[in-house]
Amino acid sequence: MSAPATTDPKKQLRREMGFWDVLLFNIAAVLGPRWVAAAAHNGTSSISLWILAALFFFVPSALVIVELSTRYPVEGGLYVWSKEAFGEFHGFVAGWTYWVYTFFYFPGLLLASASMGAYIGGAKYGYLAQDKHFLIWGSFALLAVAVVMNIIGLNIGKWLQNAGGVGTYIPLLMLVGAGFYLWHRQGSVTHFTIPNMLPHWNWDTVNFWPQIAFAFVGLELVSAMSEEIRDPRKTIPRAIYASGALIAVIYIAATIAVLNLMPETSVDPKSGVFQALTVASTVLRIGAIGMIAALLAAFGNAGGVGTTVAGVARVPFVVGIDHYMPAAFGKIHPKWRTPYISILVQALITAAVLLLSQINETTTGAYQVLVDAATILYFIPFLYMYAAVIKLSNRPDRNANTSAVLIPGGKLGVWIAGGLGFVVVAGGIVLSLIPPGEAKNKFLFETKLVGGTLTAICLGLILYFRGARAKRRQSAA
Repeated sequence: MSAPATTDPKKQLRREMGFWDVLLFNIAAVLGPRWVAAAAHNGTSSISLWILAALFFFVPSALVIVELSTRYPVEGGLYVWSKEAFGEFHGFVAGWTYWVYTFFYFPGLLLASASMGAYIGGAKYGYLAQDKHFLIWGSFALLAVAVVMNIIGLNIGKWLQNAGGVGTYIPLLMLVGAGFYLWHRQGSVTHFTIPNMLPHWNWDTVNFWPQIAFAFVGLELVSAMSEEIRDPRKTIPRAIYASGALIAVIYIAATIAVLNLMPETSVDPKSGVFQALTVASTVLRIGAIGMIAALLAAFGNAGGVGTTVAGVARVPFVVGIDHYMPAAFGKIHPKWRTPYISILVQALITAAVLLLSQINETTTGAYQVLVDAATILYFIPFLYMYAAVIKLSNRPDRNANTSAVLIPGGKLGVWIAGGLGFVVVAGGIVLSLIPPGEAKNKFLFETKLVGGTLTAICLGLILYFRGARAKRRQSAA
C-alpha cells in the first residue's frame, strides 16, 4: 500500500512566489553594493571588466539557467541538474560545494553589510566600518533576522527578500543620480580615458578579477525553490531576463558614479558606496542622503542574506531526502513548512566561520579570505552546471519539451553559452588562489584559503560515502 502524498516533504512546500517576488529575489541575491565598492577600489579598469563579465559570463549564465530551470522545474536546482547529467556522486559534489560556499560567503556578506550599516548614523559613525567588535555583533544580528524570518515561512520570508531587492537598488540609483549630477556641476575627481578603462594585468590586483564574475552570480538561486514558485516555467525566465538587465546597468553606472566622487585609493572595498554617498551629501549639503541610503541598504543586505538562506537551504534539504546527508536535513517544520534543520545548521556554521576568519587578520584581509574561499567553492558547482547543459542537450526530450525555454542556436548555441561560462569560472578559480596585495601575510592567507576549501570538500565526501553505504545496506536488506 502506497504512503499518502503528504509524507513526501516536497509535497508539503507551499507555492508562495510570483513574478515580482522572483524578480526582487534575483536582485537581492545578485546585486551587491560591496561589489560596486570593490570595483571602484580597483579603479577605472573595472568598467571594462564589468562589460566583459556581463557579455561573456552573465548573459550566457542567464541563458543556461533559464533552459535548465524550465526543463527541470523541481526543488534543488543546480544539484538536480548535475545529478541528471552526471549521476549521484557528481550531483552530491555540486550540491555540497554549493551549500558549503555559504559558510564562507555569508560571513563576507555579513561583514560588508555591517560595515555599510555604520553609515546609518551619518559620517561621524563611519569609523565603525573598521571596528571589529561592531562588525561581528552587527553580522550576528543580521544573520539572526534572516534565519528567523525564513524558518517562520516563505510567505513571511519573501517580504524580507522583496525589501532586500528594493533596498539594494534604490541606494545605488541615489548614488548614480548624485554622482552624475555633481560630475556635470563640478567635474569628476577621476580622469576617465579609454586606456585607463581597459583591464590592467597586476599581480596585486588580479585577485579582484574573479570577484567581478562572482558579482554576477545568484540568478540560479531561485531555481532551487522551483516547487515554491507559481508557474515556474513562465515566471523564472521572465524574472531572470528583467532582473539581469537591471543589475548589469546599475553595476556599471554606480561604479562610474563612485569614481566621479572619490579617488580609487580612498574607496573602502566593503563600504565604498556609502563613503561616496556621504561625500555627495556633504557637497550637496543634504546630510540625510547618506543616512537614508544606508538605512535602505540595511534592508537590502538583510534581504541578500535572506535570499541565500532561503535558496541554498533547499539543496541540503533535497540531498537529505535522497539520503546522502543525515535524514534530519530532509525534514519540514510541522507548522511553518520550511526546511528548518538545514537553515539552522547553515546559520551555526556560518557564525563559527565568521569568528575564525578574524584570527590574526585585518578586517580587510579577513574579508578577502572569505570572499576568495566562497568564490572557489561556489564556482565548482558552476563548472558542473555549464557542463550539464551541454551534456543534457543531447537528450531527445530537449526539443520535445514544448514548455522549456531553450538556448537559441541549437546545440551550437548551447556549446557557446556553456563553454563561455565554463572557461570564465575555471579562470576565476585559478585567479582566486593568488593573494591580493593587501594580505599582510601571504602564506597565512593562502593556508587559510586552500586549507579551508579542501577541508570543506573532504567533509562532504565523508558524508557522501557514509550515505551511499547506508543506501546499499538498505537495498540489500
